[in-house]
Amino acid sequence: MSDRGRVRAHRTLKGVPVRPASSSTVGQRSTHRQILALAVPAFLALVAEPLFLMADSAIVGHLGTDQLAGLGVASAALLTAANIYVFLAYGTTALVARRLGAGQDSAAVGAGVDGIWLSIFLGAATAIVVAVFAGPICDVFGASPAVADEATIYLRISAFGIPGMLAVLAATGVLRGFQDTRTPLIGATTGFAANLLLNILFVYGAGLGIAGSALGTVIAQSALAAGLLIVVLRRARRLGTSLRPHPGRVLAAARFGVPLLVRTLALRAAMLASTWAAAELGDVPLAAHQVAMTVFGFLAFALDALAIAAQALTGHTLGARDLDGTRDATRLMLWWGWWMGVALGAVVAATHTVLPILFTGDQAVRDALSVALLVVAVGQPIAGLVFVLDGVLIGAGDGPALAWLQVVVLAAYLPLLWLVHVHADSLRDAGPGHALLMLWLAFTGFMVFRLIGLGIRTRSGRWMVTGA
Repeated sequence: MSDRGRVRAHRTLKGVPVRPASSSTVGQRSTHRQILALAVPAFLALVAEPLFLMADSAIVGHLGTDQLAGLGVASAALLTAANIYVFLAYGTTALVARRLGAGQDSAAVGAGVDGIWLSIFLGAATAIVVAVFAGPICDVFGASPAVADEATIYLRISAFGIPGMLAVLAATGVLRGFQDTRTPLIGATTGFAANLLLNILFVYGAGLGIAGSALGTVIAQSALAAGLLIVVLRRARRLGTSLRPHPGRVLAAARFGVPLLVRTLALRAAMLASTWAAAELGDVPLAAHQVAMTVFGFLAFALDALAIAAQALTGHTLGARDLDGTRDATRLMLWWGWWMGVALGAVVAATHTVLPILFTGDQAVRDALSVALLVVAVGQPIAGLVFVLDGVLIGAGDGPALAWLQVVVLAAYLPLLWLVHVHADSLRDAGPGHALLMLWLAFTGFMVFRLIGLGIRTRSGRWMVTGA
């Protein structure tokens, strides 16, 4: 980053209100349209990935319980890989957007090409490890031998799709950096349709069972990667950008992504620790917690779409050395994050007794879940601000600060979970609803800790480094 302008603005966002800036009504409307144009397709594309797994589950579920459970185990391993490597999308978006804002279109695509090569190298290495150790990986989940066998079959075949999966992340990051979220949406929609058709063909038509489901998903995922890569490569050729891997630049892209990887691992650790605490409370709270976390995760798609818009807009304005534009965009994004959170929270609160009926027939789980959903609803405005600020700092390339911040927040959250663990017996005696209430209040505390840390960092202005 030594070649940037190093123009910084300290304390520039101090006292930023969670409302649109008052500088220019026309400018605000334009930015509102930009946010919607980026966020809506991004949200729909994000939803497509769970649809892949839902399609697999619906088809494999008719093969038998062992096959469905095996798919669940293998999918958990694959989703873990996808979550760990999400920095390929986030980091590439930030790098491309900044160079594009600086008017360096060829360098912007070049940064994207470097990210794609990194994804291919990481994908190949990960695929080899997963294919070779598919059995031991599935055994870690503690499933029965029959389920573990089905999971191993699915995971070993799916390993061949990991390079494509990571290439999709990197290529999507490139396109987001160019403020194009529609192409990934088209690709995701097409990929979902192809995945569904191929699964039906291989599982039922060819009689390949769970192996056919894995094969269909690998082909669909690889085809999606190829389609997105073609779009990026065409742009690179138009601008005369080299497509060859440059070891130095690829390593630089990897170094840029390491802090984001640390951030992601700390987030995953917090989620896993929450599940551990729920398991200590008993089967009913654990079941209700899993559903509540599923609802929270779905709501996060909408908020993550705003974060994606924040990444692209922040990187672009900082690259253009437009500090006022960065401030205005941040204010508007915070406004969107707050009110999106309020809207989502209102929907969850209004349906907190209805949603449990859709997930389970166990009345005890329903009762506990309805309590947890109320806490989820109350915490949505906080989550909206957290996602936006996270996106702003990612777009600014402030990865090291985000990594340290998330580790500190995790360290602050673990004592809250320890208190839940220590008082698990009394919480169980008080009833599943009360037990889950305490756990989700602790998780809301985790989100508050994140908001405080992100807010302090944003107010400092140290992340506002301009230039390419």
